[in-house]
Amino acid sequence: MLYSRCVILAAGLALMAAVLHATWNIVVKQTGDRFLALWSQFLFSGSLALVGLIGWTIVDGPPNIAWWWSISSGCGHLPYVLLLARAYDKNDFSLTYPIARGAGALSSAVLGLIFLGDDLSALSMAGIAIVIFGLWVLVLGQPMNNIFPALGVAATIGIYSVVDAHGARNSDAVAFALSVFVSGATTITIWALITRAKDLKKFVATQWKPAAFGGTMSIIAYSMVVYAFTLAPVGYVATMRESSVVIAALAGWKYLKEDDHKRRLISATVVVLGLIVLVAGR
Repeated sequence: MLYSRCVILAAGLALMAAVLHATWNIVVKQTGDRFLALWSQFLFSGSLALVGLIGWTIVDGPPNIAWWWSISSGCGHLPYVLLLARAYDKNDFSLTYPIARGAGALSSAVLGLIFLGDDLSALSMAGIAIVIFGLWVLVLGQPMNNIFPALGVAATIGIYSVVDAHGARNSDAVAFALSVFVSGATTITIWALITRAKDLKKFVATQWKPAAFGGTMSIIAYSMVVYAFTLAPVGYVATMRESSVVIAALAGWKYLKEDDHKRRLISATVVVLGLIVLVAGR
């Protein structure tokens, strides 16, 4: 009974995180310079996280954080940002987002089984397979050169999800989530200073509002997911979070006025079916 309640709570957290995650990604897609948009959001969320960790330390002493795993996750977020920016430059939001997030759920599940010993039932694995079929419907006929950046994003999601899950299970989960934002902001900022130093100040001055909004949504959503990792298998949580692909399909059609909405909505429907099977398998 307790395990079932933990799984239900994990599902609820992951679904709420899905809404927030899709929202800040829409903000990024609508920004001209996607890399700087992602950098500024990480900078803002990392700053908030650092303030939170400092306040935590003052009030209750240093929290238990597996810092080496946090730093590893922060390094993994750099290729995630670079590839995501490139993917949004090449493709529609309602195409890139479902590929990156859906395939990311698959890679998270597989790596969780291999490295963390997570236990997923045969029915849950069937649910993940249905999700992947839905994504296959989505990419049919698309130039593979345009798809590769989104698949690269998916690979980085799988890697840092497993790193985060291990770190959260060996730390205070909320403190670890905050530390990941600090590590990620540091890594991405170092890269931005090396490659785009002259553009940073101007971008922040003109785009601080969407950066603040996206950064806040990001830190809340990711904290929910990292805590959910402590309650249920990585593949389960990551796949539930990817229900955000439905939001992406609808937003691309209704809000961003993107084409090919019928196939993308069908794909999203198949993904939802896979998520239902996944939950039933628990």
